[in-house]
Amino acid sequence: MQRREILKLAAAAPFASAAAKVMAAPSAEGAKLLVVFLRGAYDCSNLLVPTSSDFYYASRPNIAIARPGTPNGALPLDGNWGLHPALAQSVMPMFQQKQASFIAFAGTDDLTRSHFETQDSIELGQALDKRRDYRSGFLNRLASVLGAGPVTDVSPIAFTDQLPISMRGSAKAANMALAGNARSGIDARQSQVIASMYRNTALAQPVAEGFQVRDEVMRAVQAEMDAASRNAMSAKGFELVARRMALLMRDRFDLGFVDVGGWDTHVGQGGATGYLANRFEELGRGVAGFAQEMGDDAWRQTVVVVISEFGRTFRENGNRGTDHGHGTVYWVLGGGLSAQAGGRVVGEQQALTQATLFQNRDYPVLNEYRAVFGGLFQRMYGLSPAQLGRVFDGVAPKDLGLV
Repeated sequence: MQRREILKLAAAAPFASAAAKVMAAPSAEGAKLLVVFLRGAYDCSNLLVPTSSDFYYASRPNIAIARPGTPNGALPLDGNWGLHPALAQSVMPMFQQKQASFIAFAGTDDLTRSHFETQDSIELGQALDKRRDYRSGFLNRLASVLGAGPVTDVSPIAFTDQLPISMRGSAKAANMALAGNARSGIDARQSQVIASMYRNTALAQPVAEGFQVRDEVMRAVQAEMDAASRNAMSAKGFELVARRMALLMRDRFDLGFVDVGGWDTHVGQGGATGYLANRFEELGRGVAGFAQEMGDDAWRQTVVVVISEFGRTFRENGNRGTDHGHGTVYWVLGGGLSAQAGGRVVGEQQALTQATLFQNRDYPVLNEYRAVFGGLFQRMYGLSPAQLGRVFDGVAPKDLGLV
């Protein structure tokens, strides 16, 4: 970009909030797509709460979100599902305006439960039984197909410090980090206060050794959780970044990608309040701010898809957190969602009981992500089977009627 273009975009005034009416589906030529990747595998069971499942409440005695109508309870979506209360002021109004939907039981068939393996698998969008080509990400392949067919000029951008795997390939793609990481270290103040109480006593050494072991364990856990984020920005401050992204996508770019870290919640996840609730609130403000900054006309042409590498265990663990799982929930937002999808939980679903868990621990994957994206791309861009095959080889699209 030329410097004058950047200054012009940075100086642009905020637009009014996205309209509350149901809008028409985007056209291929003006369509805009943003993929938000939550690195670290967020806990979808506390985002899209299965409020009709007694098994959910039995499986999460400490971290479950209460049923609708109770203090800090889930926000009712339909008879089976509720939304985390932290999204009451951001995503819930969009859902009510039919500008948001959720795809339950979504994800990849990759069973490694490895953050890195599965993140790569999703960004590549290639068959699991074939050799991986790390020079070819699925968003770059989409850009190549669009540029040679239904869209005369397509401009992809990743809002990251390095070009992500999803954007690698023959099509030219820009990358621009709009914010740095905002992680804080472990605060030792309380440990020091407690240790000082036992100084010069027989318990001084055991207390010090106990804190040392605790610190070593916490550092190991934190290192794993940080590594899962792959240097992605945290959700804190995401609203400002999202508004900057909207200015660029509204006027200049058609395909966008951003990753947000901090979703690996093995310890102290929280329920209606706490660590994960704070992340949801920050992310919700970000996507709502993105919609507002896009303005009515551009938001009508825009689809935002929020994904993660996999879900988390359905049962809480002994540390009041959750571990690596399988199926997850995707978010789909946009001013042009169809009446069939807007304000609904879509995709193939099933009751959540012990018998229906995958390997007796996780959400199953009933809506494979390449098939879901393939159906969306057909709707958004009118891709032919041959064109779609260049993006996702050998995948039958699953049309959920999203736009």
